Amino acid sequence: MASNSAQIEDRTYLPETEAAVMVDFFAAQKARRTSTPEPLPRLVAADGTEVVLPGRVHEILLQVATAMKAGLAVTVAPHHLTLSTQEAADLLGIARTTLVRMLESGAIPFEKPNRHRKVKLVDLLDYREHQRSRAEEALADMVADTERLGLYQADPEAVRLALKAARTVRTSS
Repeated sequence: MASNSAQIEDRTYLPETEAAVMVDFFAAQKARRTSTPEPLPRLVAADGTEVVLPGRVHEILLQVATAMKAGLAVTVAPHHLTLSTQEAADLLGIARTTLVRMLESGAIPFEKPNRHRKVKLVDLLDYREHQRSRAEEALADMVADTERLGLYQADPEAVRLALKAARTVRTSS
């Protein structure tokens, strides 16, 4: 077992076939569940020492193994990690220039220790979560408006024709 002073590093793990065996094992364990309590998952070192895995760690390891089985690389990075603007843009799935505009407008905090902007991963994840919450709220509002206006009961063909007519009017204007 690693000591608390073990070096924390950013590292990307590429998929290997061994991950598939682990995922298959987890799936088999899940399928054979019975009413009797199962022993807790453990991590066993080569010398036989073992530690019980907390449920959350077990879930994380399963996610990692599942991703690797699917042929995806997995990156393990501490939360205090700072990203370049290109890395941050890639994480959000937007263009780097768009991200830079967002940084300069104050939407996401950043540091500029030298010529290059750096974004903390935690700030980026907070921004992404806030955006997702706003999108969910907007969708819930649209659904509520649609229900209030009784549009779910409308004939789909009539809605399609109305949309087609509206688009025709808009394009001919």
